[in-house]
Amino acid sequence: MLHEPSTSGHEKGRERRGFGRLRKLPSKRWQAAYVGPDSLLHTAATTFEDKDTAIAWLSGERRLIQNEEWRPPSERTQRRRKAQETLASFASRWLEGRQVAGRPLKQRTKDHYQDLLDRLILPSLGRRLLVTLTPDDVEDWYESLDSSTPTYRAHAYGLLRTILGSIDPAVMPVNPARIRGAGASRSKHSAEPLTVAEIEALADAMPAKRRALVLLGAWCALRFGELAELRRRDIDLTNGVVRVRRGVVRTRAGIEVGTPKSDAGVSDVAIPPHIIDDVRGHLSEHVDKDRDALIFPGANGGHLAPSTLYGKAPKVVRDPRTNTKEFVGGHGFYRARLMIGRPTLHFHDLRHTGLTLAAQAGGTSAELGYRGRQSTLSAAMRYQHAAKGRDKAIAEALSKMAES
Repeated sequence: MLHEPSTSGHEKGRERRGFGRLRKLPSKRWQAAYVGPDSLLHTAATTFEDKDTAIAWLSGERRLIQNEEWRPPSERTQRRRKAQETLASFASRWLEGRQVAGRPLKQRTKDHYQDLLDRLILPSLGRRLLVTLTPDDVEDWYESLDSSTPTYRAHAYGLLRTILGSIDPAVMPVNPARIRGAGASRSKHSAEPLTVAEIEALADAMPAKRRALVLLGAWCALRFGELAELRRRDIDLTNGVVRVRRGVVRTRAGIEVGTPKSDAGVSDVAIPPHIIDDVRGHLSEHVDKDRDALIFPGANGGHLAPSTLYGKAPKVVRDPRTNTKEFVGGHGFYRARLMIGRPTLHFHDLRHTGLTLAAQAGGTSAELGYRGRQSTLSAAMRYQHAAKGRDKAIAEALSKMAES
């Protein structure tokens, strides 16, 4: 640390000047420092080979002060480093430190963002310096993306826009990602809800140990990750509710159990009375007695994998004489959806079905938000008390629809 020289003007190794101070180090190099307009001592980031170079640095700093263009040297050094940073370097730091609502990203989200960066963004733009990116660069990159995958393309653009928007305005005053509508897309898959009869037929077409999985997925609007992590202790048949407390996802690092997808995901969902016996039968026939036993385990006893649920599509054989189709081989959800005539059905469409039926049963937007656990935490708390009692009424109305 540098100290004020003595009143004699000199100390061993130090030299006082009209502006700033110099110090010759044991290494024979020179160190320069000065007290800035902020009354703090600022030392050059590097030492100098000779005295004249150190004096020149002090003169430059004094000139910045006189022209009212001065900023602390450390701040200017940091900005210069940022100006020399590539998109790949910044994106890596951004992803590592990114938080939403004060919490780190879930690992599944981080994996998705990393995939978008690795496959679509960084190969073209990763080596570019942040300060050199222009709207034309972003537009050229966007136009080069495969338009046959609109959702993935929109996600990549949205991620790039968010990353660039978080850069210090001193480095990037204007976000160059400003293509109108590029962050939105229409999914090629249209989620057409199942009818009550189709839900029953789909459940019947599944293996016996997966039948209740379809019923709970549709009638309670549960996500696959929530169903795959359900345990015996989460099913309360006395009160007719399924307690959604956790969800399971597959990440690059492996299987991860955490909180449900949304902030409002932790809740008790009323089970429609007409499937209570199905759930009870499933617990009796297919679930171990331990309270922590998985309700829908995989083949090895661990978490059920999506690939195991979907199974294998059967071979479709058409009889030319009768013009009828026959399904040969295959198993799981792939086979079941063909058997009910819904070849493009996704398992997640059962959730859409459940919420659509709940709306038809008279659920308000707030009540559907509660049942579907879709809202932000603050929104959920505003209506949770009122919706909780109504959820049972909605479940009962759903059963009346099924029985009519």
